[in-house]
Amino acid sequence: MPGQKEAVILLALFKNIKNRRTLLCLSAAAILWGGLNLPVAAAVARPTIQPVMSSGDPASASKEAQWSGRRQIYEQMSAATGIPWFRFAAIDQYERTLAKKGASGQPVSTRLTAIIIPAPVWAGPLNPDQGDTSPKSISFFDGFGSDGSGDGIADPENDADVLYSMARHLLKYGQSASDFSIGVWEYYHNGRASQRITQFAKLYEHFGRLDLSGNAFPLPLSNLYSYRSTWGTGRSWGGARIHEGTDLFAPQGVPVRSTCFGLVETKGWNRYGGWRIGIRDIENRYHYYAHLSGYNKTISRGDIVTPGEIIGWVGSSGYGNPGTQGKFPPHLHFGIYRDRGITEWAFDPFPLLKQWEKQEYRDLKNKRSKKSAVN
Repeated sequence: MPGQKEAVILLALFKNIKNRRTLLCLSAAAILWGGLNLPVAAAVARPTIQPVMSSGDPASASKEAQWSGRRQIYEQMSAATGIPWFRFAAIDQYERTLAKKGASGQPVSTRLTAIIIPAPVWAGPLNPDQGDTSPKSISFFDGFGSDGSGDGIADPENDADVLYSMARHLLKYGQSASDFSIGVWEYYHNGRASQRITQFAKLYEHFGRLDLSGNAFPLPLSNLYSYRSTWGTGRSWGGARIHEGTDLFAPQGVPVRSTCFGLVETKGWNRYGGWRIGIRDIENRYHYYAHLSGYNKTISRGDIVTPGEIIGWVGSSGYGNPGTQGKFPPHLHFGIYRDRGITEWAFDPFPLLKQWEKQEYRDLKNKRSKKSAVN
């Protein structure tokens, strides 16, 4: 059975197939396999892409080597098609956040990119050969696949072919940012996918690099706060529900910091969380900060933040109408959610909080050691 992403794409494709085209494809299949040479309708001139080779299993290569290889092929395709590299990177990263781990015993992919185009989409939904790699027959059956490497084959396992096929699709709609959003929507037919890819493109364009790793603990390191795992404990206000996060107790007014490189997705009042901010990171995780006493006034929805940047202050807002305060001791509620394309689900942030706190203490200790050595 196809996955959620494939089902959405296939449904959209079948809705767009005309009855006349369906009959024509079915009746012409036998003639096509007889060797009829058909022209390929190209949306853009096919580029010559120098292959970027990955050595062995990409998972075994360093992260820096992976980022370098992916950036190289994005830039090659950008030079050939005029589409900015960060838009290819955004689509690739979105697919990467949806990717499922392969079953044991499956061959290891040596691809650099993670974009996977289902066979019926690549070859054409009515193509009798779902493993077709001929650009001519794929085009005849309204398939997505194209030859981007210049070897005469449209291979869904070839990074250049996949990115060039995506470029041909996007260029049907134009080159502007809004055209890009339309092209993404027309491929995924999923508003959530379009929003996420637009966000990722904005982050990559702003920072100018693929490496957006690194995190910060949400409160300044000190002995003023305390926290423990409170995931799944019961909550009664507003109806029976479970606690989807970790409470970090601290005095009113302690600064709250961004834990990631990300984009401010939500900001405002929530009857449960009070004054809250939600930040989306490049891994498609939503970082949720609630019960604030106030916000950093320089930060608005759509703004980009970095780890450690102050976004607000600890408070006790929530559990009522806008402005409700003091129904519980001051604390920061921190939650984290992962988007899987159609649904978004919460997971326990406590292990990540411990990891970020320990790493920040190690970094601080190393910084002090280096300073002492210099003095």
